Amino acid sequence: MRIPFKLAIISAAIALAACSTTPTSTTLLDQTRLDYQAAKNNPDVSKYASTELTQSAEAIDKANAAAAAHDKSEKIDELAYAAKQKISITVDVAKQKAAEAVVASSEKRRTQIQLNQRTNEVNIANSNTEKANNNAEVASEMATIAQSDAQLAQARADKFEQELKDLHAQKTDHGIVISFGDILFNTDKFNLTPSGVALAQKVAVILNENPQRTVSIDGFTDSTGTAAYNLGLSERRANSVSDILLSAGVAHQRVTVQGFGETRPVADNNTAENRQMNRRVEITLSDANGNMVSAK
Repeated sequence: MRIPFKLAIISAAIALAACSTTPTSTTLLDQTRLDYQAAKNNPDVSKYASTELTQSAEAIDKANAAAAAHDKSEKIDELAYAAKQKISITVDVAKQKAAEAVVASSEKRRTQIQLNQRTNEVNIANSNTEKANNNAEVASEMATIAQSDAQLAQARADKFEQELKDLHAQKTDHGIVISFGDILFNTDKFNLTPSGVALAQKVAVILNENPQRTVSIDGFTDSTGTAAYNLGLSERRANSVSDILLSAGVAHQRVTVQGFGETRPVADNNTAENRQMNRRVEITLSDANGNMVSAK
């Protein structure tokens, strides 16, 4: 009976050793690894965001190291979340720079066409005998300029639409609305979480690319607490978002800030889920000419 008993002990030891060498993982880490691989395989990322991709690789290496060391799931998820944010920023940078390259190429083509047009006009002035042919060439070049202008405008419009889509913006009767939910602020505080700061910075990029647009930043709360406290909290949260835009170079006169407290809920305050919906900051963009539609 002693021999089987010893064999059982040895088998258990081997199984335990095998388990100890298997890295720990979490669902979030697995998803982050997939996100990183997708970003790594994206040609725009390697072309336009190689530095950010390197930073993402360093971040996910830390999460993998924690998994290999069998750290607690909470720590692994914390590192995986940080890596996931860096990967998201990397993809966003690549998208933005790729769109900017399209715009730059269109602008370069337009400049060359205009130069050709001016050359043709000089030739017309110097040679009346070639006037008819040159006029035809000028007309063709002008048509090409018009086409280039249309392509440039479309490229800018497509870029603007994609940026709004990435921010989950909603088109409403009173304008384009970008919402900062309660989860983007620290609990019962007015300061933004890192995710909230990143979202505000993306809005600042859109505004700097579209200097003719203005924004209204409105803060709202649920009905918990006194009306005076809720009004103050909603104003402070709206100002936190405004501060990020101003620090990113958006002109002060383009930004309007107001707090509404608990006065304009989007849902009844009778459940925790509804109250969370009411705790928000909304950024409303003007139209392309800087005009705000009458409010909510």
